[in-house]
Amino acid sequence: MSSFPKVFVAGATGLLGGQIVRALLDQGAPVRALVRPGTSEEKKRSLTARAAGGLELVEADITDPAEQLAEAVGDATTVISAVQGGPEVIVDGQANLVRAAEKAGARRFIPSDFAFDLTKLDDGDNFMIDWRRQAAAARAGSRLDVVSVLNGAFYEVMTGFMGLIDWQQGTLSHWGDPDQPLDLTSVPDTAAYTAAVALDPSATGTLRFAGEVMSMRQFHDAVQRGSGRSLELRHLGTADDLRAEITRQAALTHNPFDYVALQYQWCMVTGKAKFDSLDNARYPNVTPQSLTDFVRATTPAH
Repeated sequence: MSSFPKVFVAGATGLLGGQIVRALLDQGAPVRALVRPGTSEEKKRSLTARAAGGLELVEADITDPAEQLAEAVGDATTVISAVQGGPEVIVDGQANLVRAAEKAGARRFIPSDFAFDLTKLDDGDNFMIDWRRQAAAARAGSRLDVVSVLNGAFYEVMTGFMGLIDWQQGTLSHWGDPDQPLDLTSVPDTAAYTAAVALDPSATGTLRFAGEVMSMRQFHDAVQRGSGRSLELRHLGTADDLRAEITRQAALTHNPFDYVALQYQWCMVTGKAKFDSLDNARYPNVTPQSLTDFVRATTPAH
């Protein structure tokens, strides 16, 4: 019998959600993992492969009626949302999940906030962060104790989705001041901190974690050390130039995903979404991976 209360994880088949499930199981916590109807057997097996008991898979969708979703939550006392998607998921779906958690008798909710300091941003700075802020407003009257876990930017995003590194051209590009500090954390370390928060009954409010705090100049050095490759550090313009580029691209497309990577970069390089302090010391058993080691482990040989 586990000494930990049961934890429910929505978004369990996603990259972060799957890592959260594993981190909870590694701590000996019982987990109910939500999988959507039609989820492939391969994705289900990826969740159960490392589970030595303690894991239940429940099939439902966070858009299901709250009464039905509450049955999926079951006797879990903490509900973690690691869902990704549009406003129908991030805003409406999470509001529905909160209602279901309340009906099921859960006590705490960890929303899918996982980002830099969204509490310091304004509407329009980043449309995906706007959805998370709308979700926070929608659950404002909930009786659940809401605990947000913030991690800065994922290593995986900074070295991939952002488009900063061009291995073929041998460049690493950036906007703004190359010495502006940035908060960065790997997906597995974010999951480890999230599991620690979920299993800490005294955790409350907004907690901020970072695997590394480094500037773009230091990021460039770490990527070079980890990859063993020399990359030219290219300055694309000031933070104001970046804002103008976002405005220019927004006028050319109806799809905001075309420029959301630039919005994320603006929030970071301006320092507007920088953490004022970190809560890493609260969980000393979590030892974050360095960016250099992450790049060394994930960069293909050349």
